[in-house]
Amino acid sequence: MMPRLTVGLGNPGQRYARTRHNAGFMVADELAREAGASPWAVRCRSLVCEARFGGETIVLAKPLTYMNLSGQAVRLLLEECSSGPEGLVLVLDDLNLPFGRIRVRSRGSAGGHHGLESVISALGSEEFARVRLGVGEEEMPEDKAEFVLSEFPPGHEEVLSDIVRRAAAAVRVILSEGVDQAMSAFNA
Repeated sequence: MMPRLTVGLGNPGQRYARTRHNAGFMVADELAREAGASPWAVRCRSLVCEARFGGETIVLAKPLTYMNLSGQAVRLLLEECSSGPEGLVLVLDDLNLPFGRIRVRSRGSAGGHHGLESVISALGSEEFARVRLGVGEEEMPEDKAEFVLSEFPPGHEEVLSDIVRRAAAAVRVILSEGVDQAMSAFNA
């Protein structure tokens, strides 16, 4: 089954807009912009819009529940789409990946990411595609929560734009050709 729901994880509000934890929101915005999607509207505790990819209508969403409760919104969205976890592509930040890297997976554990933990718990499954964007730095501070809630430092804009575009491309490949093709193309 082709995924019909793509969810970018992040935190709502201007205070978080350019933070590392909002990389998923940035990719959802890029996909919406590229596809000329419908305007964002509030539904299922999320900002939601619809876009056409490869002749198919896809729902794009950004949960308004804050990162650690993302699963609540994702479950509601899948119910509205009459889909199970196999219909989901989740896009999120990953501080364990170096800044600028992308990793596509068809399943797996949360790896310490609380937003992903929430989604896995709410769905009772790890069986959904995910695109992880590396936001880690060589020198990581002790306080990881503060780190992911901080903005990208000056000088990161060009790489950030590139990783957002590449992650959006990875989502498009998942939607059109499947997770295995996206893994082959983007996990180098």
